[in-house]
Amino acid sequence: MNQPLAYIHPEAKIARNVVVEPFTTIHGNVKIGSGTWIGSNVTIMEGARIGKNCRIFPGAVISAIPQDLKFDGEDSLTVIGNDVTIRECVTINRGTVASGKTVIGDNVLIMATTHIAHDCVIGESAIIVNGVALAGHVTIGAHAIIGGLSAIHQFIHIGQHAMVSGGSLVRKDVPPFTKAAKEPLSYVGINSIGLRRRGFNTEKIREIQNIYRILYQKKHNNTQALEIIEAEMEATNERDDIILFIKNSHRGIMKGYSSGN
Repeated sequence: MNQPLAYIHPEAKIARNVVVEPFTTIHGNVKIGSGTWIGSNVTIMEGARIGKNCRIFPGAVISAIPQDLKFDGEDSLTVIGNDVTIRECVTINRGTVASGKTVIGDNVLIMATTHIAHDCVIGESAIIVNGVALAGHVTIGAHAIIGGLSAIHQFIHIGQHAMVSGGSLVRKDVPPFTKAAKEPLSYVGINSIGLRRRGFNTEKIREIQNIYRILYQKKHNNTQALEIIEAEMEATNERDDIILFIKNSHRGIMKGYSSGN
């Protein structure tokens, strides 16, 4: 149901049962899937691809051009999955030539006033709490939680099932399954409560804890710790995810609590 007080560009492709509330503007080169609700005073700009059953609350601006001085008007996208909730006054910029798109996975919750810059990738079921600022090229893994008012440096990678405390300044990568807090941002344990809620059993949680004890509590450097983990820990998906994350980290991973403070 489209309100007569909304403006929808004639070239926008919108499923029949999408609800568009008054005073919303939808530009051309936009696609919106069935069952999505778009509140009043939302602006959806060129290059938006929005999935099914999403909810976009008043004041959000989706797919504006990047705040990047190198951007030269190239075609790019903002790709939003299914069942995504975008709360009031969220801003999501489209991609640049670097990757061509900004991507929000299925079932993500983005709370009010968050900013997601160009070329970011947010994994499924992640939660981004109020007022978070993501610089360009940030990757956030599935089921991660970013606490309110946190600021994430460009090119940072936050692993799956990680939890970052509110008000954090994230300058280093945050490995999967961990909790990150303090200033400078440091390892403060694994996200055991979140893992239990998502079906990880006690044995699997203990395995992850043992890996991070080697990495953060045995006074090894990262290269030594990885060698020990590979030699002594049974190969599992979780072990391999942690090893690959650390090996592929370009900015380096956050420090342990004792060494970081």
